[in-house]
Parts: sequence; structure tokens; C-alpha cells
Amino acid sequence: MKSLQSLTHYQDLVVRIGHELQNGQNEARKSINRALVQTYWQIGRYIVEFEQEGNKKASYGSELLNRLSKDLTQSYGKGFSRSNIFQIRTFYLKFQKVQTLSGLLTWSHYVEILKIDSDLEVEFYIKQCENENWSVRELKRQMNSMLFHRLALSRDKSGVLNLAKNGIEINKPENIVKDPYVLEFLNIPEKEKYYENDLEEKLIQNMKSFLMELGKGFTFVGRQYKITLGNRHFYIDLVFYHRILKCFVLIDLKKGEIVHQDIGQMNLYLNYFRREENTEGDTEPIGIVLGSYKDKILIEYACENISNKLFVSKYQLYLPDKDKLREEINIFLENQT
Repeated sequence: MKSLQSLTHYQDLVVRIGHELQNGQNEARKSINRALVQTYWQIGRYIVEFEQEGNKKASYGSELLNRLSKDLTQSYGKGFSRSNIFQIRTFYLKFQKVQTLSGLLTWSHYVEILKIDSDLEVEFYIKQCENENWSVRELKRQMNSMLFHRLALSRDKSGVLNLAKNGIEINKPENIVKDPYVLEFLNIPEKEKYYENDLEEKLIQNMKSFLMELGKGFTFVGRQYKITLGNRHFYIDLVFYHRILKCFVLIDLKKGEIVHQDIGQMNLYLNYFRREENTEGDTEPIGIVLGSYKDKILIEYACENISNKLFVSKYQLYLPDKDKLREEINIFLENQT
């Protein structure tokens, strides 16, 4: 018994040491990343001050970048290709106040963000990286899916500015709903025939990517969630729980157009969950009917006077047209007073 107890204590010791090593390694990586970002910012500053005397509108000479790349590579090794020198220079021009740099983002994060022209987008993606601890891969996916533009189109001008400044603030049901949802990770060709069950199955198979598209706070509860009323059984396609809003989120998938019967059915599900599934501390459930397209006028009439938190959104199986979305946002902001 004593030897078994000693073995248990020893295993606990190994686990504690392992945790400490992992924490130390993580902190070391963060410290190295912060130092690298700060170093590149300073190098960019030296280049700009030497080349342009601080005037970012002046033309720059490519010969300087070529020469710097050659000399720095010769003296300090890899990492100073002409393209890297150009990125470092651009980095300083984009963030000329060192205080605006985030200690949570790596140089690789900033390299992706430097591809963005809009200052509003830059602010948003930096804030979201901080809020949700996005990896570089996650950042690239959200940028490619035009997350900022998709969210911005549902807000007024002040809402867009707040979105850029603070990222997604989750304090009410509307904050967790997107329109459209982009499901390109399912790899279903746009014109391929598929059924609702196929869509559901692929979402389950790609749950990690789907959770990233849904956003922060979602935890998966189940699929084909059965509820019984009298002798009739109903099955909700996907059920989640939102940790921040403290509520169930019900998602009903539709292959084609969303019709008014779909709204009524989701309303029934929400009423059931509110009365039968909610426990103390839960807030009212949220329902999302998700289809490939919708008639806005029909949906408006179908949802009128419904007190439940019910939303209707589209999904698309391909990445959005970036130029079109940028144009829509620019027109929208110009027309706002």
C-alpha cells in the first residue's frame, strides 16, 4: 500500500513538473515573439528614417532594399530576404506608434495582417486575435472568409467603428449570429447535389472548423436532438450551448430556400427548450434557421411578433467575393451620416 502511495505521489510529481515545463516553454515563446516583433519594428523604423527621412509618402529606392538584404544575410544569416525587408519596412509604416503593437500577436500574425489595406479591418483582426487567441491558421481562414465585412454589413456606421475598435462583443443574442455563414471547409462543390443529412454529417465531421465559424463560446451538445410532444417526435438538427450567454443554441439546417413553416417549427423548438430543457441560470434559448437562400419579405412577415430569439441566416459553400464585399462596405460607410 505504501509503495503504491509513493508511486502515486511520484506520478503527481512528474505531472507537476511537466506542467511547469510547458508553462515555462510557453512563456519563453511569448517572450521571444514579443522581442522579435519589437526588433522588426525598430529595424523598420531605421530603414524608413534613413530612406525617407520619416516621410512615408516619399518614393523608396528598391536598390536600398536589395543591398540591405544582401549585406544583412551575409552578416546575420537567413531571415533577411528582400521580401522580408519589405515586410519589416511596411510593418513600421503601418504601426508607427510602438504602443499600438499587441504583445499577444506573433510576427507571423502581423505578416498576415499586413496584407489588409483598411485600417478598420486591421484593428478588428488584431482585436479578435487577442480576444479569441487565434492561431495564424485561424486568422488566415477568418480573413479569407471576410469575417469583418460579413459582420459589418449588419451594423450601422457607429457599430462598424465599434466592431473595429473592440472586436466582437458578445453580450446579446444578435452578437453571435452571422449572415451569411461560410462553410467552404466542407469542400462541397457549389453545384453538387446533396441532402440536408449530408450537410449535417459533414458539419459533424468538421466540427472544429464549424465551431470556429460559429465563434467564441459555443460547445456542442448533440445532433438530431429528440423532443417528444404527446405521441409526436421531433428532431433538432444541431444543439449547442453558449458558455458566455448561458443559453442553448438550436440550429436547423435547410438545403434550399427557408420557408415560413421552418420558422414555425423553430419557434416550437424554442418554446419547448425554454420550458422543458432550461435549468436555473440558463437564459432564453436562441434558434438559427440556416438555409442556402431566403426571401427577405417572407421571412420578415413570418418572424413578425415572435418573441423568441429566432434568427434566419444563409450559408454558402464557397468563400465570398472579396472585391464585392469591400465595395459594399465602402458604399455603405459613405452613405452613413
